[in-house]
Amino acid sequence: MSHQVFVGIDVSKAWLDVAVSSQGRCCRFANDQVGWDELVAWLGEPAGCLVVMEATGGYQIAVAAALATAGFDVVVANPRQVREHARSRGQLAKTDTLDAMMIADFAQRNQPVVRPLPDEQTRLLQALMARRRQLVEMLTMEKNRLQQAPTALVRQLTDHITWLQKQLADLDNDLGDQIRGSDLWREKDELLRSVPGVGDVTARTLLAELPELGAVTGKQIAALAGLAPLNRDSGKRQGHRTIWGGRATVRSALYMAIVSAIRCNPVIRLHYRQLRERGKTTKVAMVACMRKLLVILNTMLKEHQAWQPRLAQTA
Repeated sequence: MSHQVFVGIDVSKAWLDVAVSSQGRCCRFANDQVGWDELVAWLGEPAGCLVVMEATGGYQIAVAAALATAGFDVVVANPRQVREHARSRGQLAKTDTLDAMMIADFAQRNQPVVRPLPDEQTRLLQALMARRRQLVEMLTMEKNRLQQAPTALVRQLTDHITWLQKQLADLDNDLGDQIRGSDLWREKDELLRSVPGVGDVTARTLLAELPELGAVTGKQIAALAGLAPLNRDSGKRQGHRTIWGGRATVRSALYMAIVSAIRCNPVIRLHYRQLRERGKTTKVAMVACMRKLLVILNTMLKEHQAWQPRLAQTA
């Protein structure tokens, strides 16, 4: 859709500072239901209007959903991209209003691609997976403390570790219930877990953090995960290709899957050995295998096919 009106919103816990690039209008609204309704009325007709806001620790989720429900095209942009745009424009000062105006300018000059926002079920799955990562991190820290703790603290740390393990087990049960309760998620989960090396955590992470899986091309899904190699050439210098950006949680899950897949997945094991025989370092070979695995999974979901080594070799 061609856009004529570009809106930037600087989101905080309490306020929404809004700027309209093509009109020079600025206004502030409360970041609650009343404020969202007032914002929708203030913006007017949604046709041809592109609304861009930064991802700000979850405070943007509700207002983005409210605007999308009202018919607006909404993009939640990477804050790094907006900051770099501001620097390129020479904007060094920072206030909420200036930030909103710069986001609106970013929207007008770059016109980022509008993608469907996560629905309520997907947001719940994302929240559950984020909580699971937090519990795993806390468990790791407590176990590390236990190794050097004085005797007086051992009982306390042990009890806390036991409690965290129970919370993690309960959360895993909740995640399983969420996935089994959705016909679409259940099918995708079964397809993903049919691949040797892909377990429950990897499959659930992909469902929550990479909802585009199966709906885009192999190159696009690799770029979204931050696994697409980027050139580093200048003049006569030909640099090494590297990966950068993308979704770190997805890469972490795929890395753990690849550690297993190199041992038990014949297609990935062969690909890894071939890369190593060609002189690739362990890290480069593993990243290449992560990319290949992700492309295979993307093809499987797109074609609704379970794991087949013969087909996976052509992905």
